[in-house]
Amino acid sequence: MTHAERQAALEVIAREVRVCKGCRLHETRTNAVPGEGHPSTEVMFVGEGPGFNEDRLGRPFVGRAGDKLVELLASIQWPRDEVFITNVVKCRPPDNRDPLPDEIAACRPFLERQLEVLDPALVVTLGRFSMAAFMPGARISEAHGMVRSVDPATGAADASVYALYHPAAALRSTAVAQTSLADMAGVPAALERSRARRAERAAARQSADVVPVAVGPSIEAPTALPLTPPAQPQPGAATEPSEPIQPTEAAEQAGLFGL
Repeated sequence: MTHAERQAALEVIAREVRVCKGCRLHETRTNAVPGEGHPSTEVMFVGEGPGFNEDRLGRPFVGRAGDKLVELLASIQWPRDEVFITNVVKCRPPDNRDPLPDEIAACRPFLERQLEVLDPALVVTLGRFSMAAFMPGARISEAHGMVRSVDPATGAADASVYALYHPAAALRSTAVAQTSLADMAGVPAALERSRARRAERAAARQSADVVPVAVGPSIEAPTALPLTPPAQPQPGAATEPSEPIQPTEAAEQAGLFGL
């Protein structure tokens, strides 16, 4: 997919989210909150659900927790608009209660479609409900700050997942705030690790997809040819707000990755 195609596909999903009545949460919402961010990013942040300010504005992480997330991103010199941010449920649970299993299930197809469009290298979960969507059975007190492979059944076809505490928890606890800062510092390395793993898998797939060439007895057999050439990155259009984080830019963006 090109940048423009991803942008268009994400907007289709967003329009469907805004009119969704798939669970009880639509009855009390002011605005659904589909998510927002760079269509060509490699990193997707997934929270739990919208709060009061998010419900009012229809945007994710715009309250105090959003300010904390921006602060954490700034600690590794990543702008908010170069990642994609969404939630496991797209409508605010009443009184900011925890989302219920059937509400999470109702929103799950939207999240899976966003994952399919973005195809992120790294999914960063924010809070235990988001983490549970990608690390079933894990405890956030044990899994935070660790990178793991994602089961493709979760919708993230070839991504790694990295768990963080929810920024709201960092607002309530100095200890969690310090832990979150340390965990966020590990995100660039987690991205590099995921990139390397994806490259290895792509090379293995390419090596497997070869065509044996039939040759006569007097003709030296050529080397096997790949069925398709390696995919080339799509150049960003001049009118786009910013270029996505790309592996080849790592050296130039040492500040961005904190390496």
